[in-house]
Amino acid sequence: MMPNMKNFIVKIAFTFLVAFTVIPNAEAQCPMCKMGAESNLKNGGTAGSGLNTGILYMLSMPYLLVGAIGFVWYKNRKKDSEMPGA
Repeated sequence: MMPNMKNFIVKIAFTFLVAFTVIPNAEAQCPMCKMGAESNLKNGGTAGSGLNTGILYMLSMPYLLVGAIGFVWYKNRKKDSEMPGA
């Protein structure tokens, strides 16, 4: 693996590590969802306990997908430029 690519992967991994460990609980709920989840939890329900995590999970999927497509494009672009006669 090329040193530049390895450096890039290390930077991305470090960014994800920091984002998921250092940042305190991110609130990704709208006010109505938050109010409904809090009232459910106060009344002894468990329906709202994973709501915030689910919202953050769904929010991260488009970014991961675009990142994966960009990575594949970058790798294929490098292969095309290395071919003789290209």
